[in-house]
Amino acid sequence: MVDTSLYAAFLLAAFVLCVTPGPDMMFIVAMGGRGGPATGVMAAFGVACAMLVHAVAAALGLSALFTALPALYHVLRWAGAAYLLYLAVKAFRDRSLPGTESGHVEPGHRRAFWQGALINLLNPKVILFNVAFLPQFVNPQLGHVSAQFMALGITIVIMGFCVDGAVGLLSGKLALLLRRSRRVARGLNIFSGTVFTGLAVRLAVSPK
Repeated sequence: MVDTSLYAAFLLAAFVLCVTPGPDMMFIVAMGGRGGPATGVMAAFGVACAMLVHAVAAALGLSALFTALPALYHVLRWAGAAYLLYLAVKAFRDRSLPGTESGHVEPGHRRAFWQGALINLLNPKVILFNVAFLPQFVNPQLGHVSAQFMALGITIVIMGFCVDGAVGLLSGKLALLLRRSRRVARGLNIFSGTVFTGLAVRLAVSPK
């Protein structure tokens, strides 16, 4: 179904991309720092599910719409920046300790999933990345182009979740070790808010 030589090259390129720190990884680190290991992993799972949606869109040719409709790109970009700023304000105002009852642990896990998914879905650069990156490893002569896209997409989703999940777990465990100090806990929330603000500014000012 896929070209084995192209797939081998794809695995190497995808691994390098997955381990390179980017906006999603920084978001996951911040979420793990605020809510603990489970929150970090759930944020990574949300990002992975959103990446799967992007893979399906690329396989169906829907992602190419963003190259033809610049206005849609900018609407999504500003929506993503606004949502990140909303999360930043919440983080700056949060004075609860990570991983405690006052932090609403179980609902926080669900929120982390949806926040991770939304952050990824509202980033138009992820869509453009799929449009530019995945076709390089598709061999039209083999046929079943959509199936090849899906195979590549699922591969990078699984690989990305393994890396991001580990990052979320480790950052969350570190946060739990430090949570006994209210001053440090407050510092973690400020760090998270700063990360969210930086990601929002980066998304808002970045050119297409």
